[in-house]
Parts: sequence; C-alpha cells; structure tokens
Amino acid sequence: MTAQAKRLGELEHAMAEGSIWTDQEKARLVVGEVKEIKRWLEPYHALRKRLDDAQALSEMAEAEGDEALVGELGTEADQIDAQLEALELQNMLRGPDDARDALLTIHPGAGGTESQDWAEMLMRMYVRWAERHGFKVEMLDLLEGEEAGIKSAELQITGRYAYGLLKAEKGVHRLVRISPFDSQSRRHTSFASVFVYPVVDEDIEIEVRDDDLRIDTFRASGKGGQHVNKTSSAVRITHMPSGIVVSCQQERSQFKNKATAMKMLKARLYERAVEEREAKKAEVDKQKTDIAWGNQIRSYVFQPYTMVNDHRTDLKVSDVQRVMDGDLDPFIEAFLKRFGSKAA
Repeated sequence: MTAQAKRLGELEHAMAEGSIWTDQEKARLVVGEVKEIKRWLEPYHALRKRLDDAQALSEMAEAEGDEALVGELGTEADQIDAQLEALELQNMLRGPDDARDALLTIHPGAGGTESQDWAEMLMRMYVRWAERHGFKVEMLDLLEGEEAGIKSAELQITGRYAYGLLKAEKGVHRLVRISPFDSQSRRHTSFASVFVYPVVDEDIEIEVRDDDLRIDTFRASGKGGQHVNKTSSAVRITHMPSGIVVSCQQERSQFKNKATAMKMLKARLYERAVEEREAKKAEVDKQKTDIAWGNQIRSYVFQPYTMVNDHRTDLKVSDVQRVMDGDLDPFIEAFLKRFGSKAA
C-alpha cells in the first residue's frame, strides 16, 4: 500500500499543478488512475482505523473489566473480519477485465428437454445470484425449448466486478437427478455449458469491418407479445472470419437490437483475443493447464443424495437448493483463492 500511496500523492500533485489538464487524454487517464488507487486505499485505511479503534477498546475493556465492552468488542471483531474478507476478495480481482460488466451465455448439452430444463435452472440460479449482489440483469436473447427449458440464453449482468466474479463459472455444469420428464422416474445426467465475456467499453478498439459481417433480420419469437412479433425487429450478426454468431430480439426497435448485437459481438471478439493471448502464454506457463474451461467444472447432485461439488477446488456444499437459489459465493471465492488473477 505504501507504493500506491506514493503514486497517489504524485498524481494529485500533478493535478493540483494543472499541467495535465492541457491534454484531455492524459487527464482522463490520470483521473482514472487516481480513482482506481483510491478504490484500494480508502477501504484499507478505513479498516486500519477500525483495527486501531478495536485495539483501544480492548485495552479499555481489560483495564476496567467491563463485560459490556467485551461484548461490544466481540461484535466489532466479527464486523472487522467480514470487512477484511471483502478486502481480500477485492485483492483477488485485479485482472485487466475483472471490474467490467459481464455477458453470460448458457447452452444445454445433448439430451433434449432434460438438458434444456437444466439450462433454464442455471439461468435462474445466475439471476438470483446477481440479485443478491444488487447487480442489474438484462435478458439480451432467449430461445425457449419446445416442451420445457431453454435452447440458449444470453444475459448482461451489470455491476462492478461482475465479470471478475462470474469468470469462475465458465465451463460445463453437470446435473444428476430423477427426471421429472421420465415416466419411469429414472435418474438422468444432464449437461449445460456456461460462457462469460467481459463487456467491452466503447473506448476499447475492436476492429470490426463491415465486409466481414452478415446481418440478418427476422421476427422475434417467444413471449415478447404481439407487438414485438409484427415486424422483423430481431437482428442476427454473423462475423464470417471467426464464425461467431450473435443475435438480439429484446427490443422492438431493429436499430437498438443491432446496436446491442454489435456490443455482444465486440465482447466475444475481445474475449477471443484475450484467449489467444493467454494460449500463447500457456506454452511457457504450465499452470494454465489447470484451468480447463472446456471440461466439467461442477456437479449438482439431487438424487440419491444432495451435493454440489466443484471439481477444480474440491469444495462441496450439501445444501443444493441454497446453491440453486443463487448462493454461489463460496464456490467463486474458493476459485479466486486458488487461481486468483491467473484465471481468464
């Protein structure tokens, strides 16, 4: 923290001196860096002060033998511990994209209705998780299954560190349960994949040439209401060099759907570039092989017992319903403690 405090002093001196304001781009970068440093220093100093106050309270309680003060000190210690854990979690979220909003996509695996139902259960789980954190959730694209569940979903989750937290969820999720769609009540295993992309800011340059795009319009489907289905407002964009396809049918306006779809495309192209960069690093960094996003990362067992097991961290939680209601933080924190900023 000493180095950060020194850097903050240098930047604030430059701002007070006034020379940086003649260059708008430089000023923007300096102001952004000052805000980022303060985001780390302010909670650190607040915690440091609280610890000092608790120490003084402890000495007073010991000197006076005051039982009420001892009880107050215990409550304060619990709150300090929670504040310290929050600061430690923030320290794990130091990747270049961790503070960004997230685009989350869900696709069922093979298995028809059973897997599609599982994909919808996962979608509900992530919506509940986001609501617990006070994040905004926007459904960008949803393709419902014929009988039940969903064939695909794309959500934007807006909130600071949404991507940094949700990157722990990339991979294949496995469900074991007695199928409600099986007349013989047999146990089934279903799979669904989850992908997470950072939302790309407008100031990040992602080159997308018009000649590389195929843009199709079509009528929106699903429960959008009569108005949304009357015109070809939905937009599908295919980026031909990469084969990436995105679509959006959330708005009645074709223009708004196209703008959202372009944002989704840029996010995926950005993530692709990051993955290519990390793949090159992996040639010399063998630890990257531990993070295999294409493999099964977690199992959710409903029968014959209840257990959620994360295969990367070995964390097991027996209350499967609590997890499905959005209590994912133990898994996310265990993942970040093990992999930290190395996770991409």
